Amino acid sequence: MKPFTVAAAILLATPAIAPIADAQAQEAAPDPAALVEAEFARTQETALQIWQWAELGYQEERSADLLKSQLREAGFRIEEGVADIPTAFTAEFGSGGPVIAILAEYDALPGISQTASPTREPSELGAGHACGHNLFAAGSLTAAIATAQWLEATGTPGRVRLYGTPAEEGGSGKVYMTRAGLFDDVDIALHWHAGDENSAAARTSLANRSAKFRFRGVSAHAAGAPERGRSALDGVEAMNMMVNMMREHTSMDTRIHYVITEGGAAPNVIPDFAEVFYYVRHSDADEVRALWARLEDTAKGAAMGTGTTVDWEIIHGNNPLLVNETLAKVMDAKLREVGGVDYTEQERAYAAQLRETLGAGAPPLAEAGEIQPYDVTLGYGSTDVGDVSWATPTVGVRTATWVPGTSAHSWQAVAASGSSIGIKGTQVAAKALALMAAELFTDPALRAAARAEFDAARGEDYEYVSLLGDRDPPLDYRK
Repeated sequence: MKPFTVAAAILLATPAIAPIADAQAQEAAPDPAALVEAEFARTQETALQIWQWAELGYQEERSADLLKSQLREAGFRIEEGVADIPTAFTAEFGSGGPVIAILAEYDALPGISQTASPTREPSELGAGHACGHNLFAAGSLTAAIATAQWLEATGTPGRVRLYGTPAEEGGSGKVYMTRAGLFDDVDIALHWHAGDENSAAARTSLANRSAKFRFRGVSAHAAGAPERGRSALDGVEAMNMMVNMMREHTSMDTRIHYVITEGGAAPNVIPDFAEVFYYVRHSDADEVRALWARLEDTAKGAAMGTGTTVDWEIIHGNNPLLVNETLAKVMDAKLREVGGVDYTEQERAYAAQLRETLGAGAPPLAEAGEIQPYDVTLGYGSTDVGDVSWATPTVGVRTATWVPGTSAHSWQAVAASGSSIGIKGTQVAAKALALMAAELFTDPALRAAARAEFDAARGEDYEYVSLLGDRDPPLDYRK
């Protein structure tokens, strides 16, 4: 069964927002959720176009340009290339205060291509939106434009500012933007994410750091003169073996994973270069630093034992997300006001076919229409939203853009992110964000309470320190 809403041709930006009549503004403030609903075509076209492009981190030129063009037409003031990142930008509408930020992501993942078919059918792109960032971008765009419409119609003072944040997947775009002080004047930051359920739980994340470890040895004929060679791949394998032994002696929240990105080209040539790409995660940033020192020791030991040399480049690092329950409880109420995703008969058939590929134990499709209970929990993923959350009070929401039971970073997530069920979940998120923004603009007591919780959680002596140091953005990390 083929997807029934994915456009095959290049999709273009929709026209600028239409002004709201003065009479309407006088009679009653417009409903932010209704403003989002009126922008459905924009949401769909933007999401599917970015899905088709599937641009990797720091290479999202077309995706960023599409977003900027629509925001510019909608009356937003654009600042491009912020934080020394060509594909990063800010877009602002309104005047005065407060400043409510809405985050947007748009990078794809390498090596996980898929058409929008509910059966495995890799595309020729070699990359895919397996984390739904095409939906993230489109939903945040719509929420920002709807909020701008609401500000204009009601005459409410304040500014809505959309942040175009590239390279979330291993590039830490938001960390560089945070480090550059771009969130210093923000009162509250809003974000959302694609998912397989609807939830506004106060969910934190794991801190993480990554690096590419590069071993260098001596080439030689593997059969004719093996004694002359020193295998860089041996260095990588020795490091991996020691790290895998190290896992036994780490705490429960630890996550360590790697891929060998280069290991040689022919078995009969001893490779003089090999590279392994590592991630280390933990709920505590200081524990990540401690684990990292041990990881570096394994690299040094592996090089010593194999007669090779090693150096490494830290690629990215994210702090854990600082939850704000004051905001999360209000976001939960807004999500419940919107409700979950309602499938059509055709969408249920599509979703049922995808669900069959998820294995035993997948939740029923009806969960897409439900809102999960509010709680405070630890998520085992990582996000550069974490660093934003230490700069300003931050709250997010997840919606059922995928079939219940779908894992992020899977081909099933790519497929659903290019289908109508992905767009419907995106609309749910955009409505919740727009409703939350309107509440924040009109409720100074809520903003003050959120700030008080934020200040107490950080502590009086808090000083921001990123986990990636003072390096420049790794604009070529996906090349």
